[in-house]
Amino acid sequence: MSSADTPDKSPLTLVRLNAVANDGASPKGKPGCRKCGDCPGGGEDCNGKKVTTITSMLPSPDHVLSTLEKDGSRRWLFPRLAKGRYWNRRRWFGYALIAFFVILPHLRYAGKPPLLLDIPARQLIVMGNTFLPTDTVLLAFGMLGVFLTIMAATTLTGRVWCGWACPQTVYMEFLFRPIDRFFEGTWGHGGKPRRLVTGVLAVLRFATYFVLAMALAHTFLSYFVGTDRLAMWIRSTPIKHPLAFFVMTATTVAMLFDFLFFREQLCLIACPYGRFQSVMLDRKSLIVGYDVVRGEPRGRLKKETSDTKGDCVDCKLCVAVCPTGIDIRDGLQMECINCTQCIDACDSVMDKIGKPRGLIRYSSQDGLTGKPSSKMRPRMLLYPTLICVVASAFFYVLLTKSTFDASLLRGAGNPYTSIAIGRVQNSLKMRLVNRSGEPQQYTLGITSPEGVSLEVMDPSQLQMQPGDSRLIPLSVAFPASLTGQGGRFEATVTVTDGVGRRKDLNIPLLGPRQ
Repeated sequence: MSSADTPDKSPLTLVRLNAVANDGASPKGKPGCRKCGDCPGGGEDCNGKKVTTITSMLPSPDHVLSTLEKDGSRRWLFPRLAKGRYWNRRRWFGYALIAFFVILPHLRYAGKPPLLLDIPARQLIVMGNTFLPTDTVLLAFGMLGVFLTIMAATTLTGRVWCGWACPQTVYMEFLFRPIDRFFEGTWGHGGKPRRLVTGVLAVLRFATYFVLAMALAHTFLSYFVGTDRLAMWIRSTPIKHPLAFFVMTATTVAMLFDFLFFREQLCLIACPYGRFQSVMLDRKSLIVGYDVVRGEPRGRLKKETSDTKGDCVDCKLCVAVCPTGIDIRDGLQMECINCTQCIDACDSVMDKIGKPRGLIRYSSQDGLTGKPSSKMRPRMLLYPTLICVVASAFFYVLLTKSTFDASLLRGAGNPYTSIAIGRVQNSLKMRLVNRSGEPQQYTLGITSPEGVSLEVMDPSQLQMQPGDSRLIPLSVAFPASLTGQGGRFEATVTVTDGVGRRKDLNIPLLGPRQ
């Protein structure tokens, strides 16, 4: 950029790199180049050769991320606590969510947990309904409905999920961060620690974290194995269930790593939801924002104030309370989780200086700039329409779904066997799945044509428990005359469960050509 002959006048200069033009053999009587890097800019090196100076014009920001210092080291955040109207609402809502999360797997609806992703049994239970891996249509409609609902909610309410209901935010702000403040001597108000957590205090804090993380890990595991099976595992030795013990241990370690070390970086670095804002938010979506028109130009409050000065007194309290370390006055940012702590902090300052609340508030990008903002817009008409269509399709498939699945397959080996004069036999297999929540006794029969008989090789297999899936061998015998010139004909097999629900299956039977 600048040569050795050009004076360096830029205030952005950070690094000066000395490029030696020639580091070859030195003239007689002069030492060779030691490549020490101490050559003066615009001067000569040890060999008497001219030195070229390269100047970097790219300054490094104070914080690459809100959790990284200028030199790349970790910037630990100790947010202050702003106790305002939104904080009180979030606190009670957060504790209600924690209680709901802990209690839900212990409840029963129709004899089953309200929500259970039973991995050992390979089934999903939702409000008494059992879904198996073969329910692909239902699962597809369900997942599509969830995605559309997330997109609609984000378009309308912004990142309200992140600030009010996300487990990371709820547990961090209302469970683990209060523990930190207790041991750091900042209970009830937060901010920088008043004492170092070392020695006995560090051991006690880690023990508290460990107990809570292990309890949450067991609760988390109960959503995948059920509380009854989990209680049995807790009372027995881990040797009998090593995989479950490993999952619980890994979950505990992951939670310790997250809440003890990674913390807010999960929202800033690992979570993809913040990065989806650019495609799910529009200028009318609800956000937490700073009113630039009202607040600027900002400045310290003085007795003699100018009429041109804005309402922002530049106290930086909104930055001090932010759990992700950003300045909300810089505009809409990916790191903002809409926790409303900056709103409570700013409102308290406005109350003290006699200004109206709302300098930082829930609004939209258009609303903050004075443009008309309406919740009704094409996207908010499209999303509910799509959600209604998907929900209708989901419930139609759910309500018309059979309580059992049955399909016929041909057995291995010869297509048919002559078992007597004028009598032919086909070997078949039936895949039978009990989708109901009750044990069922199934019966099989042939309804057409006449003269065809069906035999179940092992009738005991027709007694099935909920969720059972079996491949049942069958034998079908019939007169050889039924196959005719084509060597085949179609028969109808009827499957009936214990309460009279039936399903008819058509199967081609093979025999000799007449």
